Amino acid sequence: MPAAGRVEDAALPAPTSQPIGQPVAQARRRLLPVRAGLAVLGGAAVGLSFQPYGLWPLLLLGIPALTLAVRPSLVARTTAPMPGLDDGRRVKLRHSFWLGYLFGLAMLGIAINWIYVLGIWIAILLIAVESVFFGALGVALSLTARLRSWPVAAACCWVLVEFAYSRIPFGGFGWTRLAYAAVDTPLAGFLPFVGVTGLSFLVALLPQLLAWVLIGSGRRRRLVVAAAVAAVFVGGGAGLSLLPLAEAGGSVNVGIVQGNVPGRGIEALGRMRSVTNNHLSETVNLMTRVRLGQAPVPDFILWPENSTDIDPTADPITRATVQSAAEIAGRPILVGAVMNGPGEDERQTSALWWDPQRGILARYDKRNLVPFGEWIPFRRQLLPLLPILEKVGAQSVPGTKPGVLEVPVGNRTIKVGDAICFELAYDQTLYQVVRGGAQVLMVQSNNATYGGTGQIEQQFAITRARAMEARREISVATTNSVSGLIDARGRVILKTREFTAASAVVTMPIRTAITPAVVLAPWIDRALAAMGLLCCLLAALGGLQARSGQSRAVGEDGAGSTAGPDPAQPHALTSRPREGPT
Repeated sequence: MPAAGRVEDAALPAPTSQPIGQPVAQARRRLLPVRAGLAVLGGAAVGLSFQPYGLWPLLLLGIPALTLAVRPSLVARTTAPMPGLDDGRRVKLRHSFWLGYLFGLAMLGIAINWIYVLGIWIAILLIAVESVFFGALGVALSLTARLRSWPVAAACCWVLVEFAYSRIPFGGFGWTRLAYAAVDTPLAGFLPFVGVTGLSFLVALLPQLLAWVLIGSGRRRRLVVAAAVAAVFVGGGAGLSLLPLAEAGGSVNVGIVQGNVPGRGIEALGRMRSVTNNHLSETVNLMTRVRLGQAPVPDFILWPENSTDIDPTADPITRATVQSAAEIAGRPILVGAVMNGPGEDERQTSALWWDPQRGILARYDKRNLVPFGEWIPFRRQLLPLLPILEKVGAQSVPGTKPGVLEVPVGNRTIKVGDAICFELAYDQTLYQVVRGGAQVLMVQSNNATYGGTGQIEQQFAITRARAMEARREISVATTNSVSGLIDARGRVILKTREFTAASAVVTMPIRTAITPAVVLAPWIDRALAAMGLLCCLLAALGGLQARSGQSRAVGEDGAGSTAGPDPAQPHALTSRPREGPT
Protein backbone atom coordinates (compact mmCIF):
# COMPACT_ATOMS: atom_id res chain seq x y z
CA MET A 1 0.00 0.00 0.00
CA PRO A 2 1.31 3.48 -0.73
CA ALA A 3 2.88 5.41 2.08
CA ALA A 4 0.93 8.25 3.64
CA GLY A 5 1.09 11.50 1.66
CA ARG A 6 2.20 9.81 -1.55
CA VAL A 7 0.55 11.05 -4.73
CA GLU A 8 -1.52 8.38 -6.39
CA ASP A 9 -0.59 7.65 -9.98
CA ALA A 10 -4.22 7.78 -11.03
CA ALA A 11 -4.42 11.37 -9.80
CA LEU A 12 -1.87 12.56 -12.35
CA PRO A 13 -3.54 14.49 -15.19
CA ALA A 14 -3.22 12.93 -18.57
CA PRO A 15 -1.39 14.95 -21.19
CA THR A 16 -3.75 17.06 -23.26
CA SER A 17 -3.54 18.57 -26.69
CA GLN A 18 -5.45 21.70 -25.61
CA PRO A 19 -3.15 24.74 -25.75
CA ILE A 20 -2.65 26.48 -22.43
CA GLY A 21 -3.51 29.84 -24.04
CA GLN A 22 -6.91 28.56 -25.08
CA PRO A 23 -8.65 29.22 -21.72
CA VAL A 24 -7.38 32.81 -21.91
CA ALA A 25 -8.87 33.25 -25.36
CA GLN A 26 -12.13 31.65 -24.27
CA ALA A 27 -12.39 33.97 -21.26
CA ARG A 28 -11.65 36.91 -23.50
CA ARG A 29 -14.47 35.95 -25.84
CA ARG A 30 -16.87 35.48 -22.93
CA LEU A 31 -16.09 38.97 -21.67
CA LEU A 32 -16.39 40.70 -25.04
CA PRO A 33 -20.20 41.17 -24.77
CA VAL A 34 -19.70 42.70 -21.33
CA ARG A 35 -17.03 45.02 -22.68
CA ALA A 36 -19.19 45.93 -25.67
CA GLY A 37 -22.16 46.73 -23.45
CA LEU A 38 -19.96 48.89 -21.24
CA ALA A 39 -18.59 50.75 -24.26
CA VAL A 40 -22.06 51.41 -25.71
CA LEU A 41 -23.44 52.60 -22.37
CA GLY A 42 -20.40 54.83 -21.90
CA GLY A 43 -20.80 56.33 -25.35
CA ALA A 44 -24.49 56.98 -24.75
CA ALA A 45 -23.69 58.64 -21.42
CA VAL A 46 -21.16 61.00 -23.02
CA GLY A 47 -23.57 61.74 -25.89
CA LEU A 48 -26.26 62.76 -23.41
CA SER A 49 -23.84 65.14 -21.69
CA PHE A 50 -23.97 67.46 -24.71
CA GLN A 51 -26.78 69.88 -25.41
CA PRO A 52 -29.74 69.81 -25.85
CA TYR A 53 -29.74 67.17 -23.08
CA GLY A 54 -27.03 68.81 -20.99
CA LEU A 55 -26.63 65.89 -18.55
CA TRP A 56 -22.98 66.72 -17.89
CA PRO A 57 -22.67 64.56 -14.70
CA LEU A 58 -22.86 61.55 -17.04
CA LEU A 59 -19.32 62.45 -18.16
CA LEU A 60 -18.18 61.03 -14.83
CA LEU A 61 -19.56 57.65 -15.86
CA GLY A 62 -19.20 57.59 -19.63
CA ILE A 63 -15.52 58.46 -19.85
CA PRO A 64 -14.23 55.80 -17.40
CA ALA A 65 -16.63 53.26 -18.95
CA LEU A 66 -14.56 53.25 -22.14
CA THR A 67 -11.33 53.04 -20.13
CA LEU A 68 -12.58 49.98 -18.24
CA ALA A 69 -14.01 48.37 -21.37
CA VAL A 70 -10.65 48.26 -23.15
CA ARG A 71 -8.34 47.46 -20.22
CA PRO A 72 -6.57 44.07 -20.61
CA SER A 73 -6.77 43.59 -16.84
CA LEU A 74 -10.37 42.41 -17.13
CA VAL A 75 -9.19 39.24 -18.86
CA ALA A 76 -6.14 38.87 -16.67
CA ARG A 77 -8.14 39.08 -13.48
CA THR A 78 -10.60 36.43 -14.61
CA THR A 79 -8.15 33.87 -15.90
CA ALA A 80 -4.88 34.70 -14.14
CA PRO A 81 -2.79 33.22 -16.98
CA MET A 82 0.81 32.21 -16.43
CA PRO A 83 3.31 34.85 -17.58
CA GLY A 84 4.33 34.54 -21.19
CA LEU A 85 1.43 32.33 -22.27
CA ASP A 86 -1.07 35.00 -23.37
CA ASP A 87 0.11 35.91 -26.84
CA GLY A 88 -3.15 37.53 -27.93
CA ARG A 89 -2.01 41.17 -27.70
CA ARG A 90 -2.77 41.85 -31.34
CA VAL A 91 -6.27 40.45 -30.97
CA LYS A 92 -6.81 42.53 -27.86
CA LEU A 93 -5.91 45.71 -29.71
CA ARG A 94 -8.28 44.75 -32.51
CA HIS A 95 -11.01 44.27 -29.95
CA SER A 96 -10.09 47.59 -28.34
CA PHE A 97 -10.55 49.33 -31.68
CA TRP A 98 -14.03 47.91 -32.16
CA LEU A 99 -14.98 48.67 -28.57
CA GLY A 100 -13.92 52.28 -29.09
CA TYR A 101 -15.80 52.30 -32.39
CA LEU A 102 -18.98 51.14 -30.63
CA PHE A 103 -18.45 53.89 -28.06
CA GLY A 104 -18.19 56.43 -30.87
CA LEU A 105 -21.29 55.16 -32.63
CA ALA A 106 -23.33 55.45 -29.44
CA MET A 107 -21.95 58.84 -28.50
CA LEU A 108 -22.23 60.47 -31.93
CA GLY A 109 -25.53 58.76 -32.70
CA ILE A 110 -26.97 60.76 -29.81
CA ALA A 111 -24.90 63.94 -29.97
CA ILE A 112 -24.97 64.73 -33.71
CA ASN A 113 -27.99 62.84 -34.98
CA TRP A 114 -29.28 66.24 -36.18
CA ILE A 115 -27.20 65.68 -39.34
CA TYR A 116 -30.16 63.62 -40.58
CA VAL A 117 -31.80 66.80 -41.91
CA LEU A 118 -29.23 66.72 -44.72
CA GLY A 119 -30.15 63.13 -45.48
CA ILE A 120 -30.15 59.91 -43.51
CA TRP A 121 -27.29 58.49 -45.56
CA ILE A 122 -25.17 61.57 -44.84
CA ALA A 123 -25.76 61.18 -41.09
CA ILE A 124 -24.90 57.48 -41.21
CA LEU A 125 -21.74 58.12 -43.22
CA LEU A 126 -20.53 60.98 -41.02
CA ILE A 127 -21.13 59.10 -37.77
CA ALA A 128 -19.49 55.97 -39.17
CA VAL A 129 -16.39 57.90 -40.29
CA GLU A 130 -16.06 60.00 -37.12
CA SER A 131 -16.37 56.88 -34.96
CA VAL A 132 -13.08 55.64 -36.41
CA PHE A 133 -11.33 58.24 -34.25
CA PHE A 134 -12.92 56.73 -31.16
CA GLY A 135 -11.80 53.31 -32.34
CA ALA A 136 -8.28 54.72 -32.33
CA LEU A 137 -8.96 56.09 -28.86
CA GLY A 138 -9.89 52.59 -27.69
CA VAL A 139 -6.56 51.28 -28.93
CA ALA A 140 -4.68 54.17 -27.29
CA LEU A 141 -6.40 53.61 -23.95
CA SER A 142 -5.66 49.88 -24.09
CA LEU A 143 -1.99 50.49 -24.89
CA THR A 144 -1.41 53.15 -22.21
CA ALA A 145 -3.14 51.05 -19.52
CA ARG A 146 0.26 49.44 -18.84
CA LEU A 147 1.84 52.79 -17.87
CA ARG A 148 2.28 53.76 -14.24
CA SER A 149 0.57 57.13 -14.74
CA TRP A 150 -2.12 55.78 -17.03
CA PRO A 151 -4.90 58.18 -15.89
CA VAL A 152 -2.85 61.15 -17.12
CA ALA A 153 -1.89 59.24 -20.27
CA ALA A 154 -5.57 58.43 -20.92
CA ALA A 155 -6.53 62.13 -20.68
CA CYS A 156 -3.72 62.99 -23.11
CA CYS A 157 -5.06 60.35 -25.51
CA TRP A 158 -8.48 62.02 -25.43
CA VAL A 159 -6.82 65.32 -26.38
CA LEU A 160 -4.83 63.57 -29.12
CA VAL A 161 -8.02 62.20 -30.67
CA GLU A 162 -9.76 65.58 -30.41
CA PHE A 163 -6.68 67.16 -32.02
CA ALA A 164 -7.02 64.73 -34.91
CA TYR A 165 -10.74 64.85 -35.60
CA SER A 166 -10.77 68.65 -35.32
CA ARG A 167 -8.43 68.79 -38.31
CA ILE A 168 -8.98 65.76 -40.53
CA PRO A 169 -10.49 64.94 -42.92
CA PHE A 170 -11.25 68.10 -44.91
CA GLY A 171 -10.53 70.48 -42.05
CA GLY A 172 -12.12 68.28 -39.38
CA PHE A 173 -15.35 68.28 -37.42
CA GLY A 174 -14.50 69.21 -33.84
CA TRP A 175 -18.10 69.66 -32.75
CA THR A 176 -18.13 67.14 -29.88
CA ARG A 177 -15.08 68.08 -27.83
CA LEU A 178 -15.48 67.31 -24.14
CA ALA A 179 -15.05 70.96 -23.17
CA TYR A 180 -18.27 71.92 -24.94
CA ALA A 181 -20.23 69.58 -22.68
CA ALA A 182 -18.64 71.14 -19.58
CA VAL A 183 -19.61 74.82 -19.88
CA ASP A 184 -21.92 74.50 -16.87
CA THR A 185 -19.41 72.67 -14.67
CA PRO A 186 -17.08 74.24 -12.10
CA LEU A 187 -14.17 73.22 -14.32
CA ALA A 188 -15.26 75.83 -16.88
CA GLY A 189 -13.47 78.40 -14.72
CA PHE A 190 -10.22 77.14 -16.26
CA LEU A 191 -11.25 78.18 -19.79
CA PRO A 192 -9.62 81.65 -19.74
CA PHE A 193 -6.34 80.06 -18.67
CA VAL A 194 -6.03 76.75 -20.55
CA GLY A 195 -8.58 77.12 -23.33
CA VAL A 196 -10.92 74.54 -24.79
CA THR A 197 -8.14 71.96 -25.16
CA GLY A 198 -7.04 72.33 -21.54
CA LEU A 199 -10.59 71.97 -20.32
CA SER A 200 -11.08 68.83 -22.42
CA PHE A 201 -7.96 67.42 -20.76
CA LEU A 202 -9.32 68.11 -17.28
CA VAL A 203 -12.75 66.72 -18.16
CA ALA A 204 -11.08 63.54 -19.42
CA LEU A 205 -8.71 63.30 -16.45
CA LEU A 206 -11.01 63.54 -13.45
CA PRO A 207 -13.33 60.64 -14.44
CA GLN A 208 -10.24 58.46 -14.93
CA LEU A 209 -9.77 58.71 -11.16
CA LEU A 210 -12.98 56.73 -10.74
CA ALA A 211 -11.55 53.92 -12.89
CA TRP A 212 -8.26 54.18 -10.97
CA VAL A 213 -10.12 53.65 -7.69
CA LEU A 214 -12.17 50.73 -9.00
CA ILE A 215 -9.40 48.61 -10.50
CA GLY A 216 -6.61 49.05 -7.96
CA SER A 217 -5.81 47.61 -4.58
CA GLY A 218 -6.04 49.77 -1.47
CA ARG A 219 -9.28 51.33 -2.61
CA ARG A 220 -9.80 53.35 0.55
CA ARG A 221 -6.46 55.09 0.13
CA ARG A 222 -7.08 55.61 -3.59
CA LEU A 223 -10.51 57.02 -2.89
CA VAL A 224 -9.04 59.60 -0.52
CA VAL A 225 -6.39 60.60 -3.07
CA ALA A 226 -8.94 60.81 -5.90
CA ALA A 227 -11.34 62.90 -3.79
CA ALA A 228 -8.53 65.28 -2.84
CA VAL A 229 -7.42 65.74 -6.46
CA ALA A 230 -11.01 66.28 -7.63
CA ALA A 231 -11.60 68.81 -4.86
CA VAL A 232 -8.52 70.79 -5.88
CA PHE A 233 -9.58 71.02 -9.53
CA VAL A 234 -13.27 71.63 -8.88
CA GLY A 235 -12.54 74.21 -6.20
CA GLY A 236 -9.87 75.82 -8.35
CA GLY A 237 -12.19 76.12 -11.33
CA ALA A 238 -14.96 77.59 -9.21
CA GLY A 239 -12.55 80.08 -7.69
CA LEU A 240 -11.07 81.15 -11.03
CA SER A 241 -14.53 81.84 -12.43
CA LEU A 242 -15.00 84.49 -9.74
CA LEU A 243 -11.91 86.51 -10.64
CA PRO A 244 -12.77 90.08 -11.68
CA LEU A 245 -12.89 91.00 -15.34
CA ALA A 246 -10.46 93.45 -16.90
CA GLU A 247 -11.76 97.00 -17.10
CA ALA A 248 -13.59 97.97 -20.27
CA GLY A 249 -12.75 101.03 -22.32
CA GLY A 250 -16.25 102.25 -23.02
CA SER A 251 -19.18 100.45 -24.62
CA VAL A 252 -21.13 100.10 -27.82
CA ASN A 253 -24.83 99.40 -28.43
CA VAL A 254 -25.53 96.62 -30.91
CA GLY A 255 -28.92 96.03 -32.52
CA ILE A 256 -29.37 92.27 -32.99
CA VAL A 257 -31.84 91.31 -35.73
CA GLN A 258 -33.28 87.82 -36.25
CA GLY A 259 -35.52 88.17 -39.30
CA ASN A 260 -36.81 84.56 -39.48
CA VAL A 261 -37.13 82.46 -42.63
CA PRO A 262 -40.18 80.94 -44.28
CA GLY A 263 -39.14 77.27 -44.29
CA ARG A 264 -37.18 74.53 -42.53
CA GLY A 265 -34.54 72.04 -43.50
CA ILE A 266 -32.50 72.35 -46.68
CA GLU A 267 -35.08 74.68 -48.26
CA ALA A 268 -35.34 76.88 -45.15
CA LEU A 269 -34.46 80.17 -46.86
CA GLY A 270 -37.45 79.88 -49.15
CA ARG A 271 -37.78 81.93 -52.31
CA MET A 272 -34.95 84.22 -53.33
CA ARG A 273 -34.74 87.52 -51.43
CA SER A 274 -37.32 86.36 -48.84
CA VAL A 275 -34.71 86.23 -46.10
CA THR A 276 -33.46 89.74 -46.93
CA ASN A 277 -36.98 91.15 -46.95
CA ASN A 278 -37.62 89.57 -43.54
CA HIS A 279 -34.54 91.21 -42.07
CA LEU A 280 -35.52 94.56 -43.51
CA SER A 281 -38.95 94.20 -41.85
CA GLU A 282 -37.49 93.29 -38.46
CA THR A 283 -35.00 96.16 -38.70
CA VAL A 284 -37.95 98.49 -39.22
CA ASN A 285 -39.65 96.99 -36.14
CA LEU A 286 -36.50 97.49 -34.05
CA MET A 287 -36.01 101.11 -35.09
CA THR A 288 -39.68 101.82 -34.43
CA ARG A 289 -39.21 100.70 -30.83
CA VAL A 290 -36.02 102.77 -30.61
CA ARG A 291 -37.79 105.93 -31.75
CA LEU A 292 -40.60 105.25 -29.30
CA GLY A 293 -38.03 105.08 -26.51
CA GLN A 294 -38.64 101.37 -25.90
CA ALA A 295 -35.05 100.37 -26.73
CA PRO A 296 -31.66 102.13 -26.62
CA VAL A 297 -30.28 103.72 -29.76
CA PRO A 298 -27.93 101.24 -31.47
CA ASP A 299 -24.49 102.20 -32.76
CA PHE A 300 -24.74 99.55 -35.46
CA ILE A 301 -27.00 96.65 -36.50
CA LEU A 302 -26.01 92.98 -36.64
CA TRP A 303 -27.63 90.80 -39.30
CA PRO A 304 -26.94 87.03 -39.46
CA GLU A 305 -25.08 84.87 -41.94
CA ASN A 306 -26.95 84.54 -45.26
CA SER A 307 -29.25 87.45 -44.48
CA THR A 308 -28.84 88.06 -48.19
CA ASP A 309 -29.02 84.89 -50.27
CA ILE A 310 -27.95 86.78 -53.40
CA ASP A 311 -24.85 88.90 -53.89
CA PRO A 312 -26.04 92.45 -53.08
CA THR A 313 -23.34 93.94 -55.29
CA ALA A 314 -24.62 91.97 -58.28
CA ASP A 315 -28.40 92.08 -57.68
CA PRO A 316 -29.93 95.59 -57.73
CA ILE A 317 -33.06 94.54 -55.80
CA THR A 318 -31.09 92.98 -52.96
CA ARG A 319 -28.77 95.99 -52.88
CA ALA A 320 -31.73 98.37 -52.62
CA THR A 321 -33.24 96.28 -49.81
CA VAL A 322 -30.06 96.37 -47.72
CA GLN A 323 -29.52 100.07 -48.45
CA SER A 324 -33.09 100.85 -47.37
CA ALA A 325 -32.54 99.04 -44.08
CA ALA A 326 -29.31 100.98 -43.43
CA GLU A 327 -30.99 104.31 -44.23
CA ILE A 328 -34.00 103.54 -42.02
CA ALA A 329 -31.70 102.61 -39.15
CA GLY A 330 -29.40 105.53 -39.82
CA ARG A 331 -26.63 103.22 -38.66
CA PRO A 332 -24.18 100.79 -40.30
CA ILE A 333 -25.28 97.16 -40.67
CA LEU A 334 -22.96 94.16 -40.48
CA VAL A 335 -24.62 92.12 -43.23
CA GLY A 336 -24.15 88.39 -43.74
CA ALA A 337 -24.04 87.95 -47.51
CA VAL A 338 -23.49 85.31 -50.16
CA MET A 339 -21.01 86.81 -52.62
CA ASN A 340 -20.16 85.70 -56.15
CA GLY A 341 -16.64 84.68 -57.09
CA PRO A 342 -13.72 84.95 -56.96
CA GLY A 343 -13.87 82.50 -59.89
CA GLU A 344 -16.54 81.10 -62.14
CA ASP A 345 -19.08 78.90 -60.32
CA GLU A 346 -17.58 79.97 -57.01
CA ARG A 347 -18.94 81.90 -54.05
CA GLN A 348 -17.94 83.20 -50.63
CA THR A 349 -19.84 83.57 -47.38
CA SER A 350 -19.03 87.06 -46.20
CA ALA A 351 -19.69 89.78 -43.64
CA LEU A 352 -20.09 93.25 -45.14
CA TRP A 353 -19.87 96.48 -43.14
CA TRP A 354 -22.60 98.46 -44.88
CA ASP A 355 -22.62 102.20 -44.17
CA PRO A 356 -25.85 104.07 -45.00
CA GLN A 357 -23.93 106.88 -46.76
CA ARG A 358 -20.82 105.20 -48.16
CA GLY A 359 -21.89 101.62 -48.81
CA ILE A 360 -19.52 98.69 -48.14
CA LEU A 361 -16.50 99.83 -46.12
CA ALA A 362 -15.09 96.49 -44.95
CA ARG A 363 -15.48 92.80 -45.70
CA TYR A 364 -14.63 89.50 -44.02
CA ASP A 365 -14.81 86.17 -45.85
CA LYS A 366 -15.57 83.00 -43.89
CA ARG A 367 -12.45 80.86 -43.50
CA ASN A 368 -13.70 77.52 -42.14
CA LEU A 369 -16.22 76.00 -44.53
CA VAL A 370 -18.56 73.05 -44.02
CA PRO A 371 -17.47 70.14 -46.26
CA PHE A 372 -20.35 68.84 -48.39
CA GLY A 373 -22.42 71.79 -47.10
CA GLU A 374 -20.53 74.76 -48.53
CA TRP A 375 -17.89 73.04 -50.61
CA ILE A 376 -17.48 69.57 -52.09
CA PRO A 377 -14.13 67.77 -51.86
CA PHE A 378 -13.25 66.02 -55.14
CA ARG A 379 -16.19 67.86 -56.68
CA ARG A 380 -15.45 66.96 -60.29
CA GLN A 381 -15.31 63.25 -59.49
CA LEU A 382 -18.23 63.10 -57.02
CA LEU A 383 -20.91 65.13 -58.79
CA PRO A 384 -21.48 62.57 -61.58
CA LEU A 385 -21.74 59.81 -58.97
CA LEU A 386 -23.89 61.70 -56.43
CA PRO A 387 -26.21 64.15 -58.22
CA ILE A 388 -27.75 65.19 -54.86
CA LEU A 389 -24.55 67.14 -54.20
CA GLU A 390 -25.69 69.64 -56.82
CA LYS A 391 -27.91 71.11 -54.09
CA VAL A 392 -24.75 72.49 -52.46
CA GLY A 393 -24.58 75.00 -55.31
CA ALA A 394 -21.48 76.90 -56.34
CA GLN A 395 -18.22 75.88 -54.74
CA SER A 396 -17.42 78.05 -51.71
CA VAL A 397 -13.94 79.51 -51.41
CA PRO A 398 -12.45 80.20 -47.96
CA GLY A 399 -11.20 83.59 -46.89
CA THR A 400 -7.59 84.17 -45.97
CA LYS A 401 -7.64 86.90 -43.30
CA PRO A 402 -8.89 86.93 -39.67
CA GLY A 403 -12.34 88.36 -39.02
CA VAL A 404 -11.29 91.76 -37.68
CA LEU A 405 -13.01 94.78 -39.25
CA GLU A 406 -11.66 98.22 -38.34
CA VAL A 407 -14.68 100.43 -38.99
CA PRO A 408 -16.12 103.85 -38.10
CA VAL A 409 -18.90 103.81 -35.52
CA GLY A 410 -20.28 107.28 -35.00
CA ASN A 411 -17.34 109.60 -34.26
CA ARG A 412 -14.92 106.80 -33.30
CA THR A 413 -13.23 103.84 -34.91
CA ILE A 414 -13.43 100.37 -33.34
CA LYS A 415 -12.31 96.89 -34.30
CA VAL A 416 -15.23 94.49 -34.66
CA GLY A 417 -14.37 90.80 -34.44
CA ASP A 418 -16.53 88.36 -36.39
CA ALA A 419 -16.93 84.59 -36.57
CA ILE A 420 -19.39 82.98 -38.96
CA CYS A 421 -21.29 79.91 -37.73
CA PHE A 422 -19.15 76.75 -38.16
CA GLU A 423 -16.00 78.75 -37.40
CA LEU A 424 -16.84 78.68 -33.70
CA ALA A 425 -15.48 75.13 -33.52
CA TYR A 426 -12.00 76.20 -34.68
CA ASP A 427 -9.65 77.41 -31.97
CA GLN A 428 -7.16 79.27 -34.12
CA THR A 429 -9.85 81.17 -35.99
CA LEU A 430 -11.19 82.67 -32.77
CA TYR A 431 -7.76 83.21 -31.22
CA GLN A 432 -6.56 85.12 -34.28
CA VAL A 433 -9.59 87.38 -34.12
CA VAL A 434 -8.88 88.31 -30.49
CA ARG A 435 -5.12 88.61 -30.99
CA GLY A 436 -5.84 90.74 -34.06
CA GLY A 437 -7.20 93.48 -31.82
CA ALA A 438 -10.94 92.85 -31.89
CA GLN A 439 -12.68 94.93 -29.21
CA VAL A 440 -16.17 93.47 -29.51
CA LEU A 441 -17.08 89.99 -30.77
CA MET A 442 -19.94 89.09 -33.11
CA VAL A 443 -21.20 85.72 -34.32
CA GLN A 444 -23.31 85.51 -37.47
CA SER A 445 -25.04 82.24 -38.17
CA ASN A 446 -27.62 80.63 -40.40
CA ASN A 447 -28.97 77.64 -38.47
CA ALA A 448 -32.26 77.53 -40.34
CA THR A 449 -31.45 74.13 -41.86
CA TYR A 450 -31.17 72.61 -38.38
CA GLY A 451 -34.14 74.28 -36.74
CA GLY A 452 -35.82 72.10 -34.13
CA THR A 453 -32.73 69.89 -33.66
CA GLY A 454 -29.99 69.67 -31.05
CA GLN A 455 -27.55 71.57 -33.28
CA ILE A 456 -29.05 74.88 -32.19
CA GLU A 457 -28.31 74.46 -28.48
CA GLN A 458 -24.95 72.82 -29.15
CA GLN A 459 -23.74 75.81 -31.12
CA PHE A 460 -24.96 78.17 -28.40
CA ALA A 461 -23.00 76.13 -25.83
CA ILE A 462 -19.86 76.38 -28.00
CA THR A 463 -20.38 80.15 -28.20
CA ARG A 464 -20.59 80.28 -24.41
CA ALA A 465 -17.29 78.39 -24.17
CA ARG A 466 -15.68 80.92 -26.52
CA ALA A 467 -16.99 83.84 -24.45
CA MET A 468 -15.51 82.36 -21.25
CA GLU A 469 -12.26 81.49 -22.98
CA ALA A 470 -11.69 85.04 -24.25
CA ARG A 471 -13.53 86.73 -21.34
CA ARG A 472 -15.42 88.77 -23.91
CA GLU A 473 -19.11 89.39 -24.45
CA ILE A 474 -20.47 87.89 -27.69
CA SER A 475 -23.50 89.06 -29.64
CA VAL A 476 -25.13 86.35 -31.76
CA ALA A 477 -27.44 86.93 -34.73
CA THR A 478 -29.06 83.99 -36.52
CA THR A 479 -31.65 83.80 -39.25
CA ASN A 480 -34.28 82.10 -37.10
CA SER A 481 -32.69 80.59 -33.96
CA VAL A 482 -31.21 81.29 -31.52
CA SER A 483 -29.84 84.82 -31.25
CA GLY A 484 -28.79 86.63 -28.12
CA LEU A 485 -26.06 88.00 -25.89
CA ILE A 486 -23.57 86.02 -23.80
CA ASP A 487 -21.52 87.82 -21.19
CA ALA A 488 -17.80 87.40 -20.49
CA ARG A 489 -18.47 84.72 -17.86
CA GLY A 490 -20.51 82.62 -20.27
CA ARG A 491 -23.87 83.59 -18.80
CA VAL A 492 -26.80 83.98 -21.17
CA ILE A 493 -28.11 87.55 -20.94
CA LEU A 494 -30.50 87.42 -23.89
CA LYS A 495 -31.81 84.49 -25.89
CA THR A 496 -34.49 84.51 -28.58
CA ARG A 497 -36.92 81.73 -29.42
CA GLU A 498 -36.72 79.52 -32.48
CA PHE A 499 -38.78 80.12 -35.62
CA THR A 500 -39.61 83.72 -34.71
CA ALA A 501 -38.67 87.20 -35.85
CA ALA A 502 -37.01 89.06 -32.99
CA SER A 503 -34.71 91.99 -32.32
CA ALA A 504 -33.10 93.78 -29.41
CA VAL A 505 -30.43 96.33 -28.57
CA VAL A 506 -27.67 95.16 -26.23
CA THR A 507 -24.80 97.06 -24.63
CA MET A 508 -21.36 95.52 -25.08
CA PRO A 509 -18.23 96.64 -23.20
CA ILE A 510 -15.23 97.45 -25.40
CA ARG A 511 -12.39 95.20 -24.22
CA THR A 512 -8.77 94.83 -25.24
CA ALA A 513 -7.39 92.47 -22.57
CA ILE A 514 -6.20 89.10 -23.86
CA THR A 515 -6.54 86.02 -21.67
CA PRO A 516 -3.71 83.49 -21.17
CA ALA A 517 -5.78 80.92 -23.08
CA VAL A 518 -5.79 82.97 -26.27
CA VAL A 519 -1.98 83.06 -26.21
CA LEU A 520 -1.10 79.69 -24.66
CA ALA A 521 -3.90 77.32 -25.73
CA PRO A 522 -2.41 76.57 -29.18
CA TRP A 523 0.79 75.39 -27.46
CA ILE A 524 -1.17 73.47 -24.82
CA ASP A 525 -3.07 71.78 -27.63
CA ARG A 526 0.09 70.63 -29.39
CA ALA A 527 1.87 69.66 -26.18
CA LEU A 528 -0.94 67.49 -24.81
CA ALA A 529 -1.51 65.83 -28.20
CA ALA A 530 2.23 65.12 -28.46
CA MET A 531 2.23 63.67 -24.95
CA GLY A 532 -0.66 61.40 -25.88
CA LEU A 533 1.21 60.14 -28.93
CA LEU A 534 4.41 59.69 -26.91
CA CYS A 535 2.55 57.70 -24.24
CA CYS A 536 1.17 55.38 -26.91
CA LEU A 537 4.61 54.85 -28.43
CA LEU A 538 6.24 54.20 -25.06
CA ALA A 539 3.51 51.75 -24.08
CA ALA A 540 3.75 49.91 -27.40
CA LEU A 541 7.54 49.72 -27.14
CA GLY A 542 7.31 48.47 -23.56
CA GLY A 543 4.83 45.80 -24.62
CA LEU A 544 7.11 44.60 -27.42
CA GLN A 545 10.06 44.41 -25.06
CA ALA A 546 8.04 42.50 -22.45
CA ARG A 547 6.83 39.96 -25.02
CA SER A 548 10.33 39.54 -26.37
CA GLY A 549 11.67 38.91 -22.88
CA GLN A 550 8.91 36.42 -22.11
CA SER A 551 9.54 34.55 -25.36
CA ARG A 552 13.23 34.21 -24.52
CA ALA A 553 12.42 33.02 -20.99
CA VAL A 554 9.97 30.43 -22.28
CA GLY A 555 12.51 29.18 -24.80
CA GLU A 556 15.24 28.85 -22.18
CA ASP A 557 12.92 26.87 -19.88
CA GLY A 558 11.99 24.47 -22.67
CA ALA A 559 8.34 25.39 -22.27
CA GLY A 560 7.66 26.21 -25.84
CA SER A 561 5.35 23.24 -26.36
CA THR A 562 1.60 23.71 -26.32
CA ALA A 563 0.85 20.05 -25.66
CA GLY A 564 0.03 20.60 -22.00
CA PRO A 565 1.84 20.32 -18.64
CA ASP A 566 5.02 18.27 -18.42
CA PRO A 567 4.67 15.49 -15.81
CA ALA A 568 8.37 15.85 -15.12
CA GLN A 569 7.76 19.33 -13.70
CA PRO A 570 6.26 19.04 -10.22
CA HIS A 571 4.93 22.59 -10.16
CA ALA A 572 2.95 21.93 -13.33
CA LEU A 573 0.99 18.99 -11.94
CA THR A 574 -2.52 19.09 -10.62
CA SER A 575 -2.65 16.30 -8.02
CA ARG A 576 -4.66 15.22 -5.03
CA PRO A 577 -3.72 12.75 -2.19
CA ARG A 578 -5.35 9.36 -2.12
CA GLU A 579 -8.29 9.34 0.15
CA GLY A 580 -9.18 6.54 2.58
CA PRO A 581 -7.11 4.27 4.79
CA THR A 582 -3.55 3.39 3.97
